[in-house]
Amino acid sequence: MLHANPRSLLLVSLIGVAACDRNAPTAAPPPPPSTAPVPIPEFMVVPASLGTALRGLDAAQRARFEAGRAVFATVFTPATGLGPLFNSVGCANCHEEPVVGGSGSNDPKEGGEDIEIHATAFHGAGAPCDDLAAVGGQVIQKQVTPALSDALGITAEPIPAAATDSGHRTTPDLFGFGLLDAVPDAEILARADPLDRNGDGISGRPNRTADGRLGRFGRKAQAATLREFNADAFVMEMGITNPLNQTEQTVGGLPFPAGIDPLPEPEISAAQFDAADAFVRFLAPPPHAPLDFTSALGSITFRKIGCASCHVPTLVTGANPVPALRFRFVSAYTDLLLHDMGPDLADICLGQAQPSEFRTEPLMGLRFATVFLHDGRAATVSQAIELHAGEAVRARNRFLRLKPFERRALLRFLRTL
Repeated sequence: MLHANPRSLLLVSLIGVAACDRNAPTAAPPPPPSTAPVPIPEFMVVPASLGTALRGLDAAQRARFEAGRAVFATVFTPATGLGPLFNSVGCANCHEEPVVGGSGSNDPKEGGEDIEIHATAFHGAGAPCDDLAAVGGQVIQKQVTPALSDALGITAEPIPAAATDSGHRTTPDLFGFGLLDAVPDAEILARADPLDRNGDGISGRPNRTADGRLGRFGRKAQAATLREFNADAFVMEMGITNPLNQTEQTVGGLPFPAGIDPLPEPEISAAQFDAADAFVRFLAPPPHAPLDFTSALGSITFRKIGCASCHVPTLVTGANPVPALRFRFVSAYTDLLLHDMGPDLADICLGQAQPSEFRTEPLMGLRFATVFLHDGRAATVSQAIELHAGEAVRARNRFLRLKPFERRALLRFLRTL
């Protein structure tokens, strides 16, 4: 019997292993690529409650809200009242991001299809603002029906020759607007300081309608109530007359040729308008994203540098027949007053608002915005702050002097709104 030498067996084994593994890698193989989803930052998450109704509505109010959602989503045609001048074919065609009731396609880099053109005539301080109602109104419609195009040979409404100024407007979101409508006038007027008696450089003042009522809706606070704001939007954006506003927008104030607008006024019923108004009125405000340590520090910085002087963090509603709107705290971050923002942002007048005056923009829902300022000229929140001037110049300069970590904290806080 032959007996193998153990040392020989070991040598043969090692040679065999080397031969079989001649092409083996000299390092451990890299781990397979991770298939785990990348976490989405909290401020980018669209909460399930966005676009839903206020809590506390009764069954009838909730039914009106849902009926209004259907009207809001309606796509109108010339046969159902669209035009002859219009910017969009339905409310939800503009108020669509990130959910119905939100803002529009406002980014100029992506075409800015929902950015509007507005024009007025301003003849100096002390002179009344001409909203050009006699020659077609201050909203310049970007589309016309085929019948009007064939009759007049135009594809959009021209800016009236009487206009002295024009400007662009992004489509705002509508979340929480019913709560803003429910804030008492006294709550707003208590913060007005047109003569800057306290010397802080902030001299907010109210806008007033022609009959003297306090304005609060629109970028110039030109509309006194949400109901009027909604009624005007139907006409100015879609050419849809309604029981509150039965005046069609025209080209140069001239009547339309026969047959161009065959549907009699009003083009939607009182029930349809009331439902759409209820949808906007009962839209819940957007919830805030949770604060962490950094964003909590940013909220302190927000107040420290003076942003809260105009972007008032909380307003309180008053007595209201709807319990869901009654005595509610609204984290709107606005005072609903006009402030002079400096000549670089100036464009049109409206009511008593001069070209450089704008109503403080509510910041609730800010984290869902894609562009900033009234015309979308700012691509980031930082750019928007840097473009603040006029009454906001002190706060802007304090922002520019912030240490890097303070600025990061402030911006992180704003992304929770």
